[in-house]
Amino acid sequence: MHPTDDFVRQITRRHFFGQSGLGLGGAALASLLGNTGNQLGLGGEGLPGVPHFAPKAKRAIWLFMAGAPSQIDTFDYKPKLRGLFDTDLPESIRKGQRLTTPTSAPKRFPIAPSIYDFHRYDNGGDGADISELLPYTGQMAKDIAIVRSVYTEAINHDPAITFIATGREQPGRPSLGSWLSYGLGAENQDLPAFAVMTPTWTGRQDAQALYNRLWGAGMLASKHSGVALRAQGDPVLFLKNPEGVDRASRRRMLDSLARMNARLQQEVGDPEIQNRIAQYELAYRMQSSVPQLTDLSGEPDSTAKMYGPDANKPGTFAASCVLARRMIERGVRFVQMFHRGWDQHFNLTGDLPKQCRDIDQPAWALVQDLKQRGLLDETLVIWGGEFGRTAYCQGKLSRENYGRDHHPRCFSMWMAGGGIQGGQVYGSTDDFSYNIEDKPVHVRDLNATILHCLGIDHERLTIPHQGLDVRLTGVEPARVIRDLLA
Repeated sequence: MHPTDDFVRQITRRHFFGQSGLGLGGAALASLLGNTGNQLGLGGEGLPGVPHFAPKAKRAIWLFMAGAPSQIDTFDYKPKLRGLFDTDLPESIRKGQRLTTPTSAPKRFPIAPSIYDFHRYDNGGDGADISELLPYTGQMAKDIAIVRSVYTEAINHDPAITFIATGREQPGRPSLGSWLSYGLGAENQDLPAFAVMTPTWTGRQDAQALYNRLWGAGMLASKHSGVALRAQGDPVLFLKNPEGVDRASRRRMLDSLARMNARLQQEVGDPEIQNRIAQYELAYRMQSSVPQLTDLSGEPDSTAKMYGPDANKPGTFAASCVLARRMIERGVRFVQMFHRGWDQHFNLTGDLPKQCRDIDQPAWALVQDLKQRGLLDETLVIWGGEFGRTAYCQGKLSRENYGRDHHPRCFSMWMAGGGIQGGQVYGSTDDFSYNIEDKPVHVRDLNATILHCLGIDHERLTIPHQGLDVRLTGVEPARVIRDLLA
């Protein structure tokens, strides 16, 4: 008897069931599977009738700036603030709005004008004012729609990131990528429908924590969770066969496990068993597909030139953008990157330029690369964080340096590609970038618009749970921002 087969036979059903319940992100990626899942009808098909209408985009990339970039120093130009240095933010502007705990009882609200110059870029319309920190982004002003009027209710990082990623401040709901995997399925059976990267950053290193619930499946089947690609070492944990186990041995073991699971499924009818088999199958196929995906040695020199000097450094934002393009080329449905380090309560002028250098050229290159390859029209690209920053300073204020507190009432994002009309600036704020004056966009509206670009009616994509038809945009009103659409 083959030793692997003998080992499998010795595993009790209870032991195996308990050990294999960790999902694709843990023990499931312990290197598993092949054809059995397809035989069981566990391919990457989405829901019947989805998409609901012809989509403009087939795939999406979300460049998430975790920590909340300051809109006042990037996309929301407020020149009048320069004449108000160190004066107090008028109460008529603040209007008694909530404050974060660190500044819940400040003695003052001293105004901190941005020290950065803004340039007016030709966007084919009225022009777009963009900070000197983002010169490459400025060059693609005709490609992007800048939204200056996004807002949220969440005032602290974790609930705010959870809210924009899952549609709810409390943990437990599926993330956007999981909804897309559930509704649309996978295009490439050898790669996950939803992939996540957490690249390195050069600003302040004690950044806010990220939790895998941000790319989790919530009450959806576990196979819809995002698969995390690591910045260093093996791209996906446990994907390699253990020492002494070849691919044929692995195949025999997996076939035996699949038969055990199939029998258990017949006995108990637990759909998660089928999901587990599907995950194992995907992991087995990924043993070949992921190394091919992450091997950048075949990329021409022009790629590194386009994406910048960090493009050949594994784990950087630039290298992650190259991988995002490669995943989109191979049919990955949704790619999400969480670039940390944007939480500048203090020393903004020391850290923000580093963060912008990390992302400026690579984000521009990603959009241009997709466009050159004929992929931008069917790929939606989103850039932004979880909320904005205050016009008043937190901490010590000087002409050369300052910090900014959390600000949920308005912040800036940009979108490009499939379904989006580039070359526009949407929405506006008051002279203090504190309140929205025109065209507000709630994060629910943002998610509804993203789903629309992918051919999904946000009110129709639901899952029954605890007596409710749960949806990404929740039960409160949400609308598609049609002025943004191509």
